[in-house]
Amino acid sequence: MFTLSEQYHANFVFALIAAAALLMASNRVRYDMIAICVVLALILTNILPVNAALAGFGNSVVILIAGLLVVGEMLDRTGVARFVGNWISQNSSSSTTKMLIMLMLASAILSAVMSSTAVVAIFIPIVLRIAKYSNNSPSKLLLPMSYAALVSGMLTLIATPPNLVVSAGLKSQGFEPLSFFSFTLPGLIVLAGLVLYMVSYGV
Repeated sequence: MFTLSEQYHANFVFALIAAAALLMASNRVRYDMIAICVVLALILTNILPVNAALAGFGNSVVILIAGLLVVGEMLDRTGVARFVGNWISQNSSSSTTKMLIMLMLASAILSAVMSSTAVVAIFIPIVLRIAKYSNNSPSKLLLPMSYAALVSGMLTLIATPPNLVVSAGLKSQGFEPLSFFSFTLPGLIVLAGLVLYMVSYGV
């Protein structure tokens, strides 16, 4: 049973989470500032010890995710992702089906090594241009591309942060961590099914 102090701490944490969620939903405050304020609030109220609050910054998963963000930014700034999108635009304009398949595969492959959000953001103007010149509805290309980017989380270990968290959790409990391609095969099967469905039935 909770003591009064424990009950107060629990209520405070729930209220803090709700406030953070509302601030994030408002898009008026940067997410990193909200996260830092939450940690500071937990420290100042003695709910979380300082060493525990700062322990996450030394976690290998956090460092790896930060490194992946750098890789994703590199692919963006060097124009690799945009080059792929433009290449698709030039080589698939004659066939909507071919265009759809190439967009989905490119989105999935790039999202397997960089942020799926960044990939979709880069591809949106390219897809809109393709849709305009091919007289296709933008949604018929944008939604499948977005779905493929989401499914890419099943292709590699680094495709999405939860994969890394699970792998680190397994390792910390003495189990064999996930390898880079632990679930690539089922991921490819799901991706192939998604592409087939979109080509056959569309959106």
